Amino acid sequence: MNKSMLTGTVLGVVLATTGGAIAGYKLMDHQQYADVLSVKPVKETIRIPRQECHDEQITHTKPVKDENRVAGTALGAVLGGVLGHQVGGGRGKTLATVAGAAAGGYAGNKTQQNMQEGDTYTTTENRCRTVNDTQEKVSGYDVQYRYKDKEDNVRMDHEPGSRIPVKDGQLVLNDNNDKDASNGK
Repeated sequence: MNKSMLTGTVLGVVLATTGGAIAGYKLMDHQQYADVLSVKPVKETIRIPRQECHDEQITHTKPVKDENRVAGTALGAVLGGVLGHQVGGGRGKTLATVAGAAAGGYAGNKTQQNMQEGDTYTTTENRCRTVNDTQEKVSGYDVQYRYKDKEDNVRMDHEPGSRIPVKDGQLVLNDNNDKDASNGK
């Protein structure tokens, strides 16, 4: 056998082996994909609390110094007694004085009470309440897909693009491989 024939045969075997190895490697590394048929965002409503405040005028009754209204009762009784004493004569005068004092005491007590309740002051106070704003947020995606003539659904945390990678017959749902699928690699 001559040298060039031997070299050609060896080179042919090497090329054929290399070609077969490359083809086999590509077959082993071949990525499979499921085709995405539809994607529907799943939304949830979120409540966001916030404070809503405003100034409000508040009327307060001033504290009283004479809670039993002794001064009004006493002054009313004296004035009532004096007026009652002006009416009648003899024993009737005494009765009118006592009745005038009692009525004057009651009237003085009520007058002082009305004056105390009307003795007010106003302050401005900041009043707050919690209100909820609502906002819709996409919490995932319901994805309908087809793989080997079988249609199914899966919920994903991101949009998958047009294809979902499949490894060992299972969808690969992590984001890194899905980016490759959406780029068509």
